[in-house]
Amino acid sequence: MSDDDADGTDDASGVVPIGVKLGSTRTVIALPDDHGTDQRIIKTLTCMATYEDALTGEEKILYGEEAAREYPDRVQYMLRSGLPEDAERAEMTETFFEALIEENDLPADSGVVYAIPTIDNPTGLENLRSVIEGSSIGLELVESYPESLCGSIPAFGDDLEAIDEIFVAVNMGSTNLEASAYRRGEQLSPFTTGAVTGNEVDRMIANYVEEETQGRVNIDTQTAREYKEEHADFVDFEPFTDIIQQPGGGSHEFTIERSVMDAVDEYLDDVVDELANTFLPELANDYMKVYKLALDRPVVLTGGMACIPGIVDEFEERLSEELNRDVEATAADQPDVAPTIGAQRIATRLVENS
Repeated sequence: MSDDDADGTDDASGVVPIGVKLGSTRTVIALPDDHGTDQRIIKTLTCMATYEDALTGEEKILYGEEAAREYPDRVQYMLRSGLPEDAERAEMTETFFEALIEENDLPADSGVVYAIPTIDNPTGLENLRSVIEGSSIGLELVESYPESLCGSIPAFGDDLEAIDEIFVAVNMGSTNLEASAYRRGEQLSPFTTGAVTGNEVDRMIANYVEEETQGRVNIDTQTAREYKEEHADFVDFEPFTDIIQQPGGGSHEFTIERSVMDAVDEYLDDVVDELANTFLPELANDYMKVYKLALDRPVVLTGGMACIPGIVDEFEERLSEELNRDVEATAADQPDVAPTIGAQRIATRLVENS
């Protein structure tokens, strides 16, 4: 398959292959661009806010970064647990997704593959299925695949080489840490925990900032997440300054030296501990041969936390030390976007074969 084919740009049927990840923090969509020569990536925060039109009284909707910026007091993140937990959140997710589809003019005549988190939550999965099936795209084809498998596809090459591999994938997401072994596309020993998450890192950063500044500075988790995404770096972290407005007037400038890296450092230790002492022993117990073969291949990291510079090498070093054996790790160039790109490549293949 050529690179153009892998991007879904040579399909003669007119059906557009689309990859979608409805993430707890961000939603990402991938499809061929208007010229069919490159990929178009749509990326936005998975949140929305409603407000009343001052003139007509009509309820209006904002979503994504605009909603988070303008209405931080009442913005709703519908998928904070990774899935729509109830009917209300499912309806909000559907409203958000349809607004996104309409604003970006996504074609109804499309084949859509969704990257789905590995979570043991039948109600949430059923709610997500209703959102997917009720959307106005994917009239030709709708399928879903595990998010960690989709996210591993760009890490292995330009096509779908990951489908023919035996390997371990670790999804370092906002709401869950997920790990699975894959044997030629078959998911084995899926593991999920909500105890080690990107959201928890945000809360830790907020607490550590308060401690580091002797209680003079209190930040919300949105600001903490921005600190993490802009400054966390296992290779070249540098202290940074910020300014807050004081309640009584005036401003206060402060410097953060430890809070961000202390939090992500603890997070990575916890990730390694969960994998080495829970997931991998379970995998070895259930599929010893797969365990041995998988650890001879690179462990693939996906998800937003895998975007932190240097975290792949740090993970590799810490897991190798914990297991007392050499372990290799890898990640796609953009681990947070990788699941959507992988899903879009699968969609391309399915559209071609349909």
